[in-house]
Amino acid sequence: MIGLWLPVAAYMAALYYGALMPSVPGAVGSVSDTLLHAAGYAVLAVLAVRATAGGRWAGVTPMATAAAFAIATAHGVTVELLQLLVPSRFAEWRDLWNNTIGSGAGLAAVWAWSIMKRDVA
Repeated sequence: MIGLWLPVAAYMAALYYGALMPSVPGAVGSVSDTLLHAAGYAVLAVLAVRATAGGRWAGVTPMATAAAFAIATAHGVTVELLQLLVPSRFAEWRDLWNNTIGSGAGLAAVWAWSIMKRDVA
């Protein structure tokens, strides 16, 4: 159980750390902020569905996927709300939207892969 949830918690903590830094980290090459948000939350959603599915492809059910989406989305909301408390940072609806889209994209990929894995097994 801890082996499934520890990566989720560690990744959430890393996202909080980066999001609550007083100064905005520099740009990552030519990668857009939109893509960084979407990719970051796609990873969180994949880790969360791994945990909610019990680490099994057969466990990737609509309920496990919905739970993972709720976890990733709630984390994104709390990050944006906490940024309101950091004087040099600010919350943006666009960031929350990008986080949500990234979560959905990550989960869609896992869902499709789980169907292929179940068909093969």
